[in-house]
Amino acid sequence: MTSPDKVNLVDITSVNRKIRLDIRYATTNNFLKKKVYPVERCLLRASVAKQLLRVQADLQKKGLGLKVYDCYRPLSVQKQMWAIMPDSNYVANPANGSRHNRGAAVDLTLVDSAGNELEMPTEFDDFSDRAHRDYQGASPKALQNRQLLEDAMKNRGFIPLKSEWWHFDAPGWEKFPLLDVPLESIK
Repeated sequence: MTSPDKVNLVDITSVNRKIRLDIRYATTNNFLKKKVYPVERCLLRASVAKQLLRVQADLQKKGLGLKVYDCYRPLSVQKQMWAIMPDSNYVANPANGSRHNRGAAVDLTLVDSAGNELEMPTEFDDFSDRAHRDYQGASPKALQNRQLLEDAMKNRGFIPLKSEWWHFDAPGWEKFPLLDVPLESIK
């Protein structure tokens, strides 16, 4: 197991306080209906954090910003998620690990300059067809906002997940090792 001192993850709030946090797994407002993170932190690989900062800067020029729901996720939490939702369309099988377990994925949405979330086709962690990127039954505003988020992320190299409008992977995610270090022990 990797030592907490050897983990190369950056706390996004230490490099940009304008990116808002709503780390759902540090609350009961998630599909597990329980708190599985002891702290509200968004940790990412340094290269991924830099990419995300560029997205935030691009959006700020339009009076918008990012709100993050999830970043690095310990493998032990991935196992809890899989036990409740063993569907690889929405939760990665912990036998292979997820991009989140590598610190190379982020779940997020758009906010206005006051921090209010923009309308999207669904809430976060909605495991239905309405959350898919090709779903067209949402309001025109929600579809426009979903596309704006996708375009902003793709312009900075992120790769969208087809089944979740909020999930984006960093290119080269597979080069990072799986981690199972508790969030609170990472400096």
